[in-house]
Amino acid sequence: MAVFAGVRHDLVMVPKNLLRRLDLTTLQLFLTVYEEGTLTRAAEREAIAVSAASKRLLELEQAVGASLFHRNARGMTLTPAGETLLHYARRVMRDIENIGIELTGHASGVRGYVRMMANLSAIVEFLPEDLRAFQSSNERVKINLEERPSGGVVEAVADNLVDLGICSGDTDPRGLQIRHYRSDTLVVVMRDDHPLADRESVAFAQTLDSDQVGLHSASSINARTHLAAQQAGRPLKLRIHVPGFDAVCRMVQAGMGVGVLPLKVYQIMGRPLGLAAVALEDDWAQRNLILVVRDIDALSPVSRLLFDHLGSASGT
Repeated sequence: MAVFAGVRHDLVMVPKNLLRRLDLTTLQLFLTVYEEGTLTRAAEREAIAVSAASKRLLELEQAVGASLFHRNARGMTLTPAGETLLHYARRVMRDIENIGIELTGHASGVRGYVRMMANLSAIVEFLPEDLRAFQSSNERVKINLEERPSGGVVEAVADNLVDLGICSGDTDPRGLQIRHYRSDTLVVVMRDDHPLADRESVAFAQTLDSDQVGLHSASSINARTHLAAQQAGRPLKLRIHVPGFDAVCRMVQAGMGVGVLPLKVYQIMGRPLGLAAVALEDDWAQRNLILVVRDIDALSPVSRLLFDHLGSASGT
């Protein structure tokens, strides 16, 4: 057994054949086959011959010593070995992308890159000012921010597609590490001629006689309102689903019904449209937003800097 500088060289033995087969082109092809579901569509997307794509995939399976796909008349689906490779292939391709981005950034003076996802509430209510405060003292850090529903944020962080995420506190974190980010309050938004518009507060059940303008089905607000209606034993008279807060406000303004929004969103978007907001008495109207990461200690220095900044933002 060879030992050098305290490292046992016999503990990690990577087959040379596997190293040769795990080139980036083959990994990208593997990911494309998974996404497209057939070898023909994957080859077309990657602009290579089907025979060449088939040969690469076969050699990859031979190198790992296991079948990566179930092949049937309806297409190709991952085997358990394929699921394992999918996890690591995504990580490798993401790291390669980040290498390119960060090296390009260094060439242009940028000294860091953070990829993050957040739900719509965080993006509209808090992140503009919080990120501006961060970049005022970290001008050379580039941030790539995408919007996803809370469940999608957790999934992206768990799959290592982003460095950190922000989601609703009632979302299952799936074992991720979390930290409190912000709190907000939900209100019912309506036209100022609505019968409830002069109330200081209402229970959500009292709004169920009115038509509702709902956010998209994946939103946490949509889930909360549906559950509240179910618990009240009343139907939710959902007149329309819309993709964002601005659309809720415009539909309410047009007389399509009432909507549920965070108070700060109403102040930004609803009040300028002449809408009224009434506080909700329900406990679920008080919400927490949380930061989620895979491993705080494994964050890059610049990602950790942003994570700590956002984690302390509620005290500002």
